[in-house]
Amino acid sequence: MNWKLAARAAKMNPSVLREILKVTERPGIISLAGGLPSPKTFPIQAFADACAELLHKDGQAALQYAASEGYGPLRQAVADMLPWNVDPAQVLITTGSQQGLDLVAKVLLDPGSKVLVETPTYLGALQAFGPMEPQPVSVASDDDGVIVEDLVAKAKDARFIYLLPNFQNPTGRTMTEERRAAVSAAAAAAGLPIVEDNPYGELWFDEAPPLPLTARNPEGCIYLGSFSKVLAPGLRLGFLVAPKAVYPKLLQAKQAVDLHTPIFTQRMVSAVMKDNFLESHVPTIRALYKRQRDAMIAALTREMAGLDVTFNAPKGGMFLWARMPEGIDTVALLPKAVERNVAFVPGAPFYAGQGDPRTLRLSFVTASVEEIDVAIAALALTLREELALLGERKLAPEPV
Repeated sequence: MNWKLAARAAKMNPSVLREILKVTERPGIISLAGGLPSPKTFPIQAFADACAELLHKDGQAALQYAASEGYGPLRQAVADMLPWNVDPAQVLITTGSQQGLDLVAKVLLDPGSKVLVETPTYLGALQAFGPMEPQPVSVASDDDGVIVEDLVAKAKDARFIYLLPNFQNPTGRTMTEERRAAVSAAAAAAGLPIVEDNPYGELWFDEAPPLPLTARNPEGCIYLGSFSKVLAPGLRLGFLVAPKAVYPKLLQAKQAVDLHTPIFTQRMVSAVMKDNFLESHVPTIRALYKRQRDAMIAALTREMAGLDVTFNAPKGGMFLWARMPEGIDTVALLPKAVERNVAFVPGAPFYAGQGDPRTLRLSFVTASVEEIDVAIAALALTLREELALLGERKLAPEPV
């Protein structure tokens, strides 16, 4: 048969992260790669109780088709937990926040559309935007977030800027209050919409991050959130909050994709969230992740001493960003690390433009403190061996 693919299919590429996750399934591998929440944090008993009660009391409705917008009480709960005045009619329940990115791309992007992103940015967003064939443009960024002057210089004709202000994936950085105020003002002045992605915002360690960008200009932003990081990723449950000017089209795009997010999942999460469950549950996640972040920083400080490796200390979230010495390509380093039973994610794929081959992302949330110590020691040994090989190559005589 002569199957002719649509032109957009050429823009659909396999996820680098998913391919790496396949490697980590090997027995004995300590994975610092995947952005997977710790299964220790899943409230299994709470879901077991909610499931039994839901099926007993209202099983028929829980297993039936439902409204595309989402379950009313859950939409109200989302509106209530956000730190600005949100009308539940602006909340759309999505099948994971990744679906929110897909809907935004379908509604706002045409082939050739300019879309601004951080440097680096979330790989899954680039993957979601790709089939719409936009032109992603990187905005220069530092430890405080995107640099406002570069944003202003590149804002003309851009459809939106995509930002993760809290504990960003992949870098773990957090946009400061001063930078948020400046970014919000600059975007509003340029008429540039903001798509704000906030899956990690509740995972702060010592203090909550500043107010979301959307709280400063709700009519100029689409806000994406998720229950994956605070409850369980297998639920595939997220949400978006959109201005009324674009909400109807986002809803129509969702109807074409899946009619609605599974209502059973929505109603079960709504039941679990009653009685302020998250207020007691999320602090246990924060405490666990902070302990593991501290262990990773201590291990890196100890094992990478003298190797010219730089890394940050994220104030929350799940990821730490590191940069290897000159001459190291982390894509080439990965299989050698895997031979020593440790996996990470190379940093270059997270860039919309030319990636930095020396960077890598480490996740500290699924490995135990003991595993983190073993993994970082193995990574350091792999790096030392690679640096030794580089030194030998430099000393080798030129071929005649």
